[in-house]
Amino acid sequence: MTTLIPLQDRRPASPVRAQNLLAVASGKGGVGKTWFAITLSHALARARQRVLLFDGDLGLANVDIQLGLMPHRDLASVLGGQAPFAQAVTHFAPGKFDIVAGRSGSGCLSGITPARLHGLTDDLMAAAVAYDTVIVDLGGGIEQTVRELTRRAAGAIVITTDEPTALTDAYAFIKFTRMDQPAGDISIVVNKATSRAEGERTYATLNRACQGFLGFSPRLLGVVRRDVLVREAIRIQSPILTGFPSSDAASDVEAVAQRLLSG
Repeated sequence: MTTLIPLQDRRPASPVRAQNLLAVASGKGGVGKTWFAITLSHALARARQRVLLFDGDLGLANVDIQLGLMPHRDLASVLGGQAPFAQAVTHFAPGKFDIVAGRSGSGCLSGITPARLHGLTDDLMAAAVAYDTVIVDLGGGIEQTVRELTRRAAGAIVITTDEPTALTDAYAFIKFTRMDQPAGDISIVVNKATSRAEGERTYATLNRACQGFLGFSPRLLGVVRRDVLVREAIRIQSPILTGFPSSDAASDVEAVAQRLLSG
């Protein structure tokens, strides 16, 4: 019989990056970060990639809620020592990708200790070898968990909108990520844009701040147009690529996936 070692009893390991791990960040909530992470995972799976979506929004997780899932095991089970990491992996058959769900409102996740966090990220790195791509849906802000998960990733995709607070918080995330990883790869996706041209102008605003204050220019990975069908897909708890595959937003995220696959 296997004896589970609680994560709080493990020694912290030196951060090791997974070259197939992408962190999806925003700096703030309300910009569509989780929806984008789900849709990108689905788009990559449709391109025959083996994909794992990890809900790293510890304490305010909602990947499972947006997809209408009720996983038997989640991160709270792993962190509490009731189950190994592998048992927290749930296959989402409609999208043909795997998910590790969090638990919304769980104090043991939002208040995770550094030792537990190191153990959890070590488990994630070990699981990543079985996939082509691992997408980590980060929490908002620049807390310890966000920065640690970002340090383990090969790159970060920052989601923003044209709202001043979204741009300010996206800049703050980029600034702290550059402090932690001066050579880290950071790209931008502008979400909820009224048009591609408007999205490009939003990116230009953020890029000017990065160039002026950080001496760094993140690349524009894509613009996702505002689409009423996004809200409808979330309401019915179904991926937009399942219910509305020809919608503007779905097509825009698929274009982002193709850019990632083309390098």
